[in-house]
Amino acid sequence: MTKTQIGECPPLLFFDTGVGGLSVLKETVKLLPHAPIVYAADYAGMPYGMKSEIELASRVPALLGRLVERYKPGLATIACNTASTIALDHVRSALNIPVVGTVPAIKPASEMTKTGAIGLLGTKATIRQPYVDKLAADFAADKLLLRHGAPELVYAAEAKLRGEKPDSTIIEEAISGLLNQDGGEQIDTIILACTHFPLLRQELQQAAPRPLQFIDGAQGIARRIAYLTKTISWPSEGQGGTFVTTGDLADIKPYKPAFEVYGIDRFQTL
Repeated sequence: MTKTQIGECPPLLFFDTGVGGLSVLKETVKLLPHAPIVYAADYAGMPYGMKSEIELASRVPALLGRLVERYKPGLATIACNTASTIALDHVRSALNIPVVGTVPAIKPASEMTKTGAIGLLGTKATIRQPYVDKLAADFAADKLLLRHGAPELVYAAEAKLRGEKPDSTIIEEAISGLLNQDGGEQIDTIILACTHFPLLRQELQQAAPRPLQFIDGAQGIARRIAYLTKTISWPSEGQGGTFVTTGDLADIKPYKPAFEVYGIDRFQTL
């Protein structure tokens, strides 16, 4: 191993409220399989989708500042749509490293739809953000975009990653919340605008009364991370990763198998 490979290679930092960011990490490790990883989950602040904009605009930059100070990452990814749509600009102004955000995949969805009707599933905080309004105006002005807040899907995804069976009622209500709106019968494409939701893609497809396309932004985020770190010489082999939580480490035990898939084998508190 070179000197860079044994300790000077900066890690990639992923930040979310819980396990949702694994949907982004999954796509990132396909492109950067040996990049050191620090995955941070703000379980003490969960759920973000029910918090105020003012609270998140203060909390997220403060936590990321502490994480960057401790782990010295080369890049930070806010793997949370709610945090990104509210606090991304605040975080970028506070940190001196590249910061990648997660935003609803409205542009690719508008290119995929055949009927011109798109559904957007997100947290209640995400679907009301002016940032989402702007994306809709810029990329889907000639489309019907229906939104539905389904924060309970976050808990269903968390349950799945603990090895439990997600509540099917939650899944069905999320789908019907979109399709039962005026014009919902025309929807052929659904944007999963929370990083937790792709973890339930199979369950959502099974609950749908007809074939639907589901899209999220994880692949595009991974490509952006790879581009912004292209000058970094990554190690020639994986070196494990670190999980850090703002909550109680004892609560993390059921999730460990899900994280160990990605080589994350160190568990710490912030």
